[in-house]
Amino acid sequence: MIIEKVETFVLKDKLSKSFFFSQWEYSERSICVVKITASDGTYGWGEGYGPAKILEEGVNFLKPIVIGSDPLKNELVWHQMYRKTLDYARRGILVSSMSAIDIAIWDLKGKILGVAVSALLGGAHRDKVKPYATGLYFRNYEEPSVEFGEEIERYVKQGFKAIKMKVGLGVDEDYENVKKVRSMIGDEIELMIDSNHAYSLKEAVSLARKLEPLNISWFEEPLSPEFYDQYRELREKTTIPIAAGECEYLRYGFHQLLRSKSVDILQPDICSSGGLTEAKRISTLASVYGIDVIPHTWGTSIGMHVALHFISNLELIPGRMKQPDFLMEYDQTENALREKLTFPKVIMKDGFIKVPKGPGLGLDVNEDVLREYDISKMKDKSII
Repeated sequence: MIIEKVETFVLKDKLSKSFFFSQWEYSERSICVVKITASDGTYGWGEGYGPAKILEEGVNFLKPIVIGSDPLKNELVWHQMYRKTLDYARRGILVSSMSAIDIAIWDLKGKILGVAVSALLGGAHRDKVKPYATGLYFRNYEEPSVEFGEEIERYVKQGFKAIKMKVGLGVDEDYENVKKVRSMIGDEIELMIDSNHAYSLKEAVSLARKLEPLNISWFEEPLSPEFYDQYRELREKTTIPIAAGECEYLRYGFHQLLRSKSVDILQPDICSSGGLTEAKRISTLASVYGIDVIPHTWGTSIGMHVALHFISNLELIPGRMKQPDFLMEYDQTENALREKLTFPKVIMKDGFIKVPKGPGLGLDVNEDVLREYDISKMKDKSII
């Protein structure tokens, strides 16, 4: 059996209302999805994280390597893609393209063999994962926290046991917003903050120290990803755990974060940092340093399924009889591609999501929805 076809679909959804964070405004969601079909008709799905049209070109560039390959030998395919791009793409969009292809091959391999991706990774240490709600983005530039109360009430009603909010507006304003959210949710719900690398070291230290009494589970991307030594210095100056890695690529980039003692929590995006093949290696590196891994997850429910299987396979280090809950990011912003594209739907019950047990990633794509959001099929070209 060989891989016979590699197809890409650039999907776009215009949002009913824009939202923003410390860097940019979002008015749409756009994602590149990949379908890989074997010579017997079996297929697998993947997705990449990054600019969708550019990512699609990267997949097209890598197609000649992938077509004709044995889907059961996914590490060989990964290595050939890596060699092809090594001279000019050790970081960035071509790694995301590799990731999308790699994920689709894992899904395909699992379906061929009739086993779940978690089993292919070596087995599931847990059958459920605790999602945290990523939300509390800024909706109103003049009064960014004006809608927080309604949003928090929704998360609590849905049963979330952890919430991540956006910061990065300025030390004083962030402090007041975080204090406000903590008072709304009480002490029983975990609270994390994410500045999307908005701060200088001095500002990040100032904000972290002010927030220490509020029991913050982690401070995500406080600094620009280039500044490994500043991350280490910040980590030494606050008791709040420091998290980063969504802008990092391959095991080599994550090794830099680890050996620099920059973080308490690694956050690889599996859909951009090298796919499941490389994520497994990154998690092994993290275990050597005793650092937790909680992947960044943003996109369709394909990416969510990828994260569920990956997190289920993470070792508990150090081991103990009663395992702590393992966390997974669950973005709560408007996203029809996440909600409608795949089936069965992702369901959270009692604050947890079960790890899929079906072959491959345990999902399929609704082809009608795929066509609805595929920019090459859209009749109204003005939204492309």
